[in-house]
Amino acid sequence: MARFGDGLAVGPDLAGAARTAVEQALAPLDAPPDLLCLFVSADDPDAVEDAANEAARVSGARVLLGCSASGVIGAGRGVEETTAVSAWAAVLPGARLEPFRLETLKAEERLIVVGMPESRDDDVVALLLADPYSFPVDAFVERSADSLPGLPLVGGMAAGRGPGSARLMVDGEVVDSGAVGVVIGGAVVAATVVSQGARPIGPDMVVTKADENVLYELAGTPALDKLEQVVLGLPEEDQELAGHGLLIGVAMDEYAEEHEHGDFLVRGVVGADTDSGAIAIGDVVEVGRTVRFQVRDAGAAEDDLSALLDRFDLGPVEGALLFSCNGRGRAMFPDSDHDARMLERAFNGAGVGGFFAAGEIGPVSGRNHVHGFTASILAFGATRD
Repeated sequence: MARFGDGLAVGPDLAGAARTAVEQALAPLDAPPDLLCLFVSADDPDAVEDAANEAARVSGARVLLGCSASGVIGAGRGVEETTAVSAWAAVLPGARLEPFRLETLKAEERLIVVGMPESRDDDVVALLLADPYSFPVDAFVERSADSLPGLPLVGGMAAGRGPGSARLMVDGEVVDSGAVGVVIGGAVVAATVVSQGARPIGPDMVVTKADENVLYELAGTPALDKLEQVVLGLPEEDQELAGHGLLIGVAMDEYAEEHEHGDFLVRGVVGADTDSGAIAIGDVVEVGRTVRFQVRDAGAAEDDLSALLDRFDLGPVEGALLFSCNGRGRAMFPDSDHDARMLERAFNGAGVGGFFAAGEIGPVSGRNHVHGFTASILAFGATRD
């Protein structure tokens, strides 16, 4: 019997779909689940809550964690933009599970996040699901190294159609704001990997003038002029990719002699000002950092994920959670199943569940980040004696 299972059900009756998906996920297990993750794709928040309540009723899980999503992953498939439920169940003998709910409080001119459990020496990893409308997930995750040293955070942003429309589930409660999660500690063997769906173009450039997330100069040249030089020097097919959404990578290791695919933290280029020659990006970058423009590329994304899975050093993987960007799936590949199938092959049919996120959370080079266009993976191996 297995320690991990996954299930997926499609249909307008979300409570029924939740029951079916949970039953599929529980079928291979040799004991009641310690952790059940439930992901629900639906426009109606009340229907999401009904699915959560039904899953809690039939699963008998010690901890239930989940959220609403634009698409879900399970049973070796991905399903987008239709009503569906994915369930992933785990038996974790010897594990310590601490569910939590995070909220923000205003203190003078800053926000304080409350609700995170105190760190323990045997913490292994934390799952984190956040509401994109009410929770400062970027700031919380980027600063987690200070408040949660050494603790990997893995997860994603829930989906909704405006403030108050997303749903988060934790330990018998369904909420419409903040963030939820569970710290997993004790006798657990787990590893994380983040695969970025982008390919570098043009040369490495040093940021020579910047203010917060606005880049004014790259390599001593106005940033917009430098961008135009890079794009005009590309082959026609890369120019077309750049036209569909340009990205920029911030080098993670400033001391490397060369920076290639996988060496960057990838962020979006979100705006440009022709008067000042500046470009705005989706992160704060200091003067002196090395950056390189990037394009979304399905071939590079597949190669990167394949290479990372080939190097995965965990022994046999028994179960995994996959948080794939909602810009992947059909938006990048021929179908919604791409990432799910790759994990199913690499992990020899291990139970894999997850969802298409509006932003993925995962560690790169030992620091937690919020990503775009990535596949963030948490995999579990056999518990060592």
